[in-house]
Amino acid sequence: MRYSSIRTSGGNTLAIRRDDGIYDLRMVDPGLPDGVGGLVAGEPEFMDRAKKAAGAATGAARLDEGSLRYRPLIERPGKIICIGRNYAAHAREGGAEPLDYPDVFMRGANSLVAHGEPLIRPRCSDKFDYEGELVFVVGRKARHVGLDEACGIIAGYSVFNEGSIRDHQRRATQWTMGKNFDGTGGFGPDLVTPDELPDGADGLRLTTTLNGHVMQDGNTHDFIFPVARIVAILTEAMTLEPGDVVLTGTPSGVGYARNPPVFMKPGDVVEVTNEKVGTLRNTVRDEA
Repeated sequence: MRYSSIRTSGGNTLAIRRDDGIYDLRMVDPGLPDGVGGLVAGEPEFMDRAKKAAGAATGAARLDEGSLRYRPLIERPGKIICIGRNYAAHAREGGAEPLDYPDVFMRGANSLVAHGEPLIRPRCSDKFDYEGELVFVVGRKARHVGLDEACGIIAGYSVFNEGSIRDHQRRATQWTMGKNFDGTGGFGPDLVTPDELPDGADGLRLTTTLNGHVMQDGNTHDFIFPVARIVAILTEAMTLEPGDVVLTGTPSGVGYARNPPVFMKPGDVVEVTNEKVGTLRNTVRDEA
C-alpha cells in the first residue's frame, strides 16, 4: 500500500496511490484520520480499515492530481532521528573513515517540506546542499529490539531530501543548526508499506538529480548500519513510538564535496528517487 497526506479544496485527507491514480480514503471511510501521521500513530485498527477502504474505493473517490497538494508525509512527528555517514564513500568524501557506531542527530518538524513544494534557501547562507535518503516510519512502540525483530516495528518507508546548510553545520562540533533551518527537508510523497519492498528495504537504488543531472547514485545494500541494526541501536537508548521518523543516511556525491562545490539555488529542481519507494520532487526558492 502507498499512503499520502493530501490537501484538497475540501481540506486535509488520507489518500492511497494506486496504479490508476490517487484516491481519497476518507470518502470511503470518513472515520479514518486525515493523514499518514494519524494512520500510523492512531488506533491500531486504522491500518486494517485503510486497507479495506483502499480496496473499496471507486471512481467517485479518485482525486484530480492537478488540483491537489501534498503535505509533509507526517507533519509533526514525535521524533525525527537522523543517521549520519551511513555510506562509507560519503564518510570518506567528508574526510572521515567509516564509523563503528553511527552519528545520530535530530531534526525538528519546522524543517519539513512536502513533495512538490519549494525548499527554502535561507537569507544567511548560499551553502544549501542536497542529501537524498531512504526513511522509515515507526509503526509500534519499541524498546530493546533485537535484530531479528527490528524490521517488524516499521510501518513503512519513504523518501527524504535532507537539505543541509553546510557552513552552519560546520560552525560547531554538533550538526544541529545546519540540519534544522525552516523549510529545508523534503519528505514524501508516499508511505510504502514493508510488504511491497525487500526486507529492511535492502538492495534499493537511490539517486538524486539536480536539474536533471545525476549527483548521487547509491544503493541501500551499501549501508554501514542496515535498517535492522539502526533500530537495535536506537532502541538500546530510547523508546521509538508510532509516527517517529528515522533518516538512514545519504550516499556520496553531495554538493559540498565536489570540486568546485555545487549548492542548490533558487529555480533549481531536485529529485530524490528511491527504487520501488518513489520520487520526491522539490524546487528551490529564497527565503522571503
